[in-house]
Amino acid sequence: MPFREINSKMVEAQVIPGQRMFSQRGAMLAYRGDVTFTPNMAGGQGGVMSMLGRRVAGEATPLMTVEGNGTVMFGHGGHHIQVIQLTGDTLYVEADRLLAFDGTLQQGTMFMGSQGGVMGMVRGQVTGQGLFTTTLKGHGAVAVMAHGGVIELPITPGRAIHVDPQAYVAHHGDVRNKLSTALGWRDMVGRGSGEAFQLELSGSGAVYVQASEEKL
Repeated sequence: MPFREINSKMVEAQVIPGQRMFSQRGAMLAYRGDVTFTPNMAGGQGGVMSMLGRRVAGEATPLMTVEGNGTVMFGHGGHHIQVIQLTGDTLYVEADRLLAFDGTLQQGTMFMGSQGGVMGMVRGQVTGQGLFTTTLKGHGAVAVMAHGGVIELPITPGRAIHVDPQAYVAHHGDVRNKLSTALGWRDMVGRGSGEAFQLELSGSGAVYVQASEEKL
């Protein structure tokens, strides 16, 4: 179910009979046709365990199931929107970043400690993100939200990318992540003092970075 970008802060989706999609509650701006919006209490396709994981992580972002026949315009809080096309791989993204996504995608949660061990858990505490992150896998489209626009940076074998954790939005592909420190880094760029944390991503895939350090 492709999204059509109306502008940097609004997208439009075609809703087809027999197919459903999910959106964050309150994200519908306008629609045409015979479309229904139903509160989703089971956490999308992830079921009870997926919902439980997000609640443990403080990520219980409420979703709506969108069904029917028509077109729907989505946007939320004036945030910039990035549309990501998945072709069988997995997208890792914080739940509150999700604006809308295809119902064909398999939704789940992943404990961040499983990528990077203790450092994965530290990342959640330092960045303000949960120890769990939402995963979307399969073929379909995902619309995510960010501050100030998003850039996609390819991750290639042998060339790791270091990202400010506060600017991190999402990533996909066969990617490993870990948190590293750089003493005095924030002093150098005039952002404060003390230790700086950098999120190191390596492998093969892509990472999406926003042009801001603000949380949604």
